[in-house]
Amino acid sequence: MDIDPFTVFYHFYPDDTPLRRLLLKHSLQVKDKALFILRACKHNYGIDKNIAEAAALLHDIGVGRCHAPSILCNGSEPYLTHGVIGAALLRGYGVSCGRDMEIFARVCERHTGSGITAHEIREQHLPLPEIDLLPETATEKLICLADKFFSKSGDMEEKPLPRVRASLAKFGQDSLTRFDSMCEMFELAVPS
Repeated sequence: MDIDPFTVFYHFYPDDTPLRRLLLKHSLQVKDKALFILRACKHNYGIDKNIAEAAALLHDIGVGRCHAPSILCNGSEPYLTHGVIGAALLRGYGVSCGRDMEIFARVCERHTGSGITAHEIREQHLPLPEIDLLPETATEKLICLADKFFSKSGDMEEKPLPRVRASLAKFGQDSLTRFDSMCEMFELAVPS
């Protein structure tokens, strides 16, 4: 890997602001959880640890462009779009510096919830392109999974698995089924 994720992170958040500190704390939590899950799992599915670390640090890079004052985001876009915004930012960054950022862009756009299908986007009139935004690669699934255990609001402490599942169940059985599938893949015990 020829990128330093902190250089990229600070490119988009150059000033030491409360938002940057909050986002960095969350991203480091997700990184640590992803690496913990990976170490505990019997299979690593070919995941490159350095790429997983960088992907975790960059997965929420688009939040600053969104309107979510409760987590210090004073942009104008709906929060739900932060993944596709982050993907566009990383792809643009890659073009400007001659680096392939696609693996990180895909993590950005596919980590929201347990992924979102084109059908769900269409049926719920979500402000997203009508395409499947589901985690597909093992790295995408790992970061999506690890991210669900932490919020950027409240006490920012790790959420227990039953609480994460209850949160995803609010978005329907398909969302919960996708999450449970990621848990099973990485050998996290899912209550029956």
